[in-house]
Amino acid sequence: MDPLSDVLSLLKPRNFKGGGYDVAGDLCLRFPDHEGIFFYAVIHGGGWLSLDGGPEAVRLNAGDCVVLPRGRSFRLASDLSLPSMDGVALMRDRPNGGVGYYNGGGDAFIVGGHFVLDGKPAEVLLSVLPPVAHIRREEDRAAMRWSLDRMMQELRDPQPGGYLVIEHLAHLMLVQALRLHLAEGARGGVGWLFALADKPMCAAISALHAEPARRWTLQALAEVAGMSRTSFALRFKSTVGVSPMDYLTRWRMLLAGDALTREDQPVSTLARALGYESESAFSTAFKRVMGCSPRRYGRAPPSQAPPARAAPPSASANPRLPSVQGGKA
Repeated sequence: MDPLSDVLSLLKPRNFKGGGYDVAGDLCLRFPDHEGIFFYAVIHGGGWLSLDGGPEAVRLNAGDCVVLPRGRSFRLASDLSLPSMDGVALMRDRPNGGVGYYNGGGDAFIVGGHFVLDGKPAEVLLSVLPPVAHIRREEDRAAMRWSLDRMMQELRDPQPGGYLVIEHLAHLMLVQALRLHLAEGARGGVGWLFALADKPMCAAISALHAEPARRWTLQALAEVAGMSRTSFALRFKSTVGVSPMDYLTRWRMLLAGDALTREDQPVSTLARALGYESESAFSTAFKRVMGCSPRRYGRAPPSQAPPARAAPPSASANPRLPSVQGGKA
């Protein structure tokens, strides 16, 4: 898999809710701080989106889609100067996948969805996204609208396998948002996601993730990137924000965390599979990155585990870890 796909493969969407607003006349809806990601698509009509503490208000026109990945409170309105109503209350009695009406509807129709992501990679992924991703290119808008429509259909008319369909659609919408972010201005930022737009850095990251247990050296990674050792080290740190070896350690720990929540295997076995010569060295690195010991992490539900400590990931995150002897990284 490519680097972005590998990170997304570790994410676990849950608690999806979807529906629509069909309104007539002027109103302003307020939504509180939230966990997870909101998606909206304007079917007809239009309005304004204002994110508290965020950039200037965004005008939404028919066909536009917007992604809110950072959990901040926001307002959707025909006129932002109006007193705000509780947007959650308006939809409280509407079945999941249904439509909430205001004044009979007819002027503007917006469909949307919300889901929460489990797992440590979610913290890393969402932290590098902008507060608002405004999707305006027709090909991106079409994919987002189709995903939202399909989600609501699955919610309104449950079928066998529906949960898996919804999970994959949530991934699809997130991929569209990330592609947009990379295409529109991600270059020049610092972080693992921005590094994917830099071919030499992407090649190095992909190599680290393809063989996480390998005893990597700066020289070997520089050769993968087609650069000198010194130039590579400086460019990786300035682009990704951490050194290559720190990056590798943090990625190994994200893989380990995922394995600990899914599999019942000795920590010593997991340590060897990720290139550590001793369980002690692995446990020390795990606690430094993930905030607790491997055994405690494996016992805690994903949503209750301590937050990972500044852990940027990327690349070939195959959850089936290689059983290979390796170095200490």
